[in-house]
Amino acid sequence: MSNNANDKEIIKELRTIAKDKGCWIENIDYVALKLNDDYSVAVKAKALWILGEMGLKYPEEMEPYIQDIADYLEDDDSKLRERSANAIGRIGRADKDLITDHLDTLMKLKDDEYGNVRHAFIWACENMSVNAPDLFCKKLDIFYEMISDKNEKVRIEAPEMFRVVGKRKPDCVKPYLERLEYIAENDENQTVRIHSAGAIRITKNALIEI
Repeated sequence: MSNNANDKEIIKELRTIAKDKGCWIENIDYVALKLNDDYSVAVKAKALWILGEMGLKYPEEMEPYIQDIADYLEDDDSKLRERSANAIGRIGRADKDLITDHLDTLMKLKDDEYGNVRHAFIWACENMSVNAPDLFCKKLDIFYEMISDKNEKVRIEAPEMFRVVGKRKPDCVKPYLERLEYIAENDENQTVRIHSAGAIRITKNALIEI
């Protein structure tokens, strides 16, 4: 396990790589190596985040490391589960076929005990829904229930899933419009109301255009 001084140097180096997209293609292997057990949670978490961003841009080059990334969906550390979900979402946004074998494992995070992980789960699904909304059309009940989550950030994020899917597959969201309207008018959280209203508006506009 790396000591704190080494951690700081490695994370600084990873941040430098993250900022320079021109060097990403030749650094994928280097960043991916930071996922092994020689490195701390902080280093692994940073590497997972960067690999997700790299995977959005270079999905095919990420293929050898998908399993390594997905393994962290079931890690004991909540930060690594969170960051693994983030990475799977970004890579899946670029190429859903790379992550479909791990979708069932990702879906289990909806029941994770930590709010940051449940939030990352929604965010990952939103990312994938941009280009593959069909993956989630029959799973929208999950996100509707998460609007009532005990974690405020999760509650705020959940209606956004209906916005993303509603823009692309409005028929999938149509059965939820009446319930979303109630939330948009009555929820105690202003941002939840705003996001629900946005999902309704986007979906109705898309329905008109069909």
